[in-house]
Amino acid sequence: MKTLQHNKEQFVEALLAWYDENARILPWRSLPTPYRVWVSEIMLQQTRVEAVKPYFERFMQAFPTLSSLAEAKDDELVKVWEGLGYYRRVSNMKKCAQQCMEHFHGELPSTYEELLTLAGIGSYTAGAIASIAFRQPVAAVDGNVLRVFSRILISKDDISKEATKKKFHELINEYIPKDRPDAFNQALMEIGAMICVPNSAPRCNICPLAAHCLGYQSGEAHALPIKSGKKKRRIEEKTVVVMVCEDQCYLQKRPEQGLLANLYEFYMFHQFLSKAEVEKHFQEQYEIVQTLSLLDAKHIFSHVEWHMKGFLIEIKPKDQLTGLWVKKQELKDTYALPSAYKVYKEALDIYWRR
Repeated sequence: MKTLQHNKEQFVEALLAWYDENARILPWRSLPTPYRVWVSEIMLQQTRVEAVKPYFERFMQAFPTLSSLAEAKDDELVKVWEGLGYYRRVSNMKKCAQQCMEHFHGELPSTYEELLTLAGIGSYTAGAIASIAFRQPVAAVDGNVLRVFSRILISKDDISKEATKKKFHELINEYIPKDRPDAFNQALMEIGAMICVPNSAPRCNICPLAAHCLGYQSGEAHALPIKSGKKKRRIEEKTVVVMVCEDQCYLQKRPEQGLLANLYEFYMFHQFLSKAEVEKHFQEQYEIVQTLSLLDAKHIFSHVEWHMKGFLIEIKPKDQLTGLWVKKQELKDTYALPSAYKVYKEALDIYWRR
């Protein structure tokens, strides 16, 4: 029986050689300043690389420095982020920038430990910034890296558990070459994104690490990593009403705490209502010209799933309009609507074009 082989030094050599030949050209890699690395890493959380590219460029044009981000107006900041989702990320970015201005002389700190003290920066992000921007030999362990090393070492530990993440962080620190920690961490992320992919289909036949992977040698790679199932999402029923008065539409701001905090939205009921019930709600305040049924929609958050019905109501006010009514160009330039309302924003665009 063949003895399974794994040599740390040869593994690192093979990984870096592959990365030098195959690393993708990405805007934040061409100029890896601490600020650019940080912005890219926050954007890449729960978002694909290709989706991030245009947002990164737009964000850097709008807020080229930590100080400009620290002083940004919330509405302007959210508008630049519009469509990228997980809006708490950008809220924490502003807090982080303000902390840097106050406590670190307007710069991101260079050590892993100091980075962990900042808003929105956890173990992975701190490791990524420290290693890529400051060339500190510290691991950056995200889902991709956990998957790669679970297969490399045939680990049966549950990667959804914090104890497992901590264990791998300490273990991978033993592999990092002190002269190229930036390339090592990015190479692991790249292997996980391009070759050692999720589910049961790793591309072992073209993997440069196959000769060093115990999971491949044993035939167990496809069954790894081990990850406990997520809790079932709570389903919430919503009725979204797009209210239109000539060239204006009605918006309201969500509460300061909770899901989609402080963002704008269309009028919404927290239950399913019929067309007749919706019209009855508004007819005392407005003269209803017409009511159009819109497509049903669904939006998935981490722990909640919205099932939405939608209506577009064209109205004439019986008295002066109250609340926030915005024109088409204002909606485009100033007010950010979360992607949860994408279907209804598109319906409004179609209505206005007519």
